[in-house]
This record gives sequence, structure tokens and C-alpha cells, in this order.
Amino acid sequence: MSKKKILLVEDDINLGSLLCDYLTIKKFDVNLCKNGNDGFDSFQNNKYDLCILDIMMPRKDGLTLAKEIRVIDKNIPIIFLTAKSMIIDKIQAFNLGADDYITKPFNTEELILRINAIIRRTSNLKLTNESQIINIGKYIFNYKKRLLTIGKK
Repeated sequence: MSKKKILLVEDDINLGSLLCDYLTIKKFDVNLCKNGNDGFDSFQNNKYDLCILDIMMPRKDGLTLAKEIRVIDKNIPIIFLTAKSMIIDKIQAFNLGADDYITKPFNTEELILRINAIIRRTSNLKLTNESQIINIGKYIFNYKKRLLTIGKK
């Protein structure tokens, strides 16, 4: 099984580096970005299995970044990891499509368990979507679109 790729966007350099190292030890492939703009650029140029976003960041906050990510991929799992603990912040994040919301300080082992649970759930969703396209010799049947094609025609 290949390593799951995580986009980590965290402006606190110390926390970001520690978390990146910890996730790497736990067998994840992690790209760390220090602000929302860099995070969005990285998301556009790479394929990720999950995003972990801080909310309060320079240049582009995590909520704005999540909105932009959702335009590109509505199914990518997003975990907010933030110091913002007010219920209104959590509501806003979940309304944007967050899969989880963890407040700082946090337990790293709990974070790993939550990441694994979300990836396990969403990996099954990807398999279901992929299995809707069936290749039989030169024929390609897209079950969702109910479309049968021959070769590339």
C-alpha cells in the first residue's frame, strides 16, 4: 500500500515542522506549506489524500483556502487544526465541508487516529467511484454516465 499524501498548511514554523516529522514517522508523505497561498499552489500541482489546515494564517486564511480547494475537489478530506475554539468557528468550518475540527493544543496520537479513520472512509468512496468504470477489452463502460465507448471513441 502506498503512503497517503497529506497537505499540511501551518504558519507556525515550529509546530508545522514537528507535525510534518511526526506524520512522516507515521508513514505519511507530507508537504508542509507555511501560508494559504503556498498551500493552494501546492494543492493545484499535486494529488493529496487529505488536507490539514490551520485557520489563522497570513496572506490567505484556512477557511478561504478550504473554499478554494473545494472548488477543485469537493471530496478531498479536510481537517482544520486550529487555536480557534469558539462554536461559531466550528460551525463555519463544517459548513465549508470540513471533515474534522481539532483545537490546539491537541494529542498527536488522536490526530493520527482521526486521519486514519477519515482516509479509510474516503478511500472506500474512491474505490466505489473508480469501480463505476469497467474496461472489457476495447470496450469502456461508464456505469454512472451509462456510456459505452469503443477504444477512445
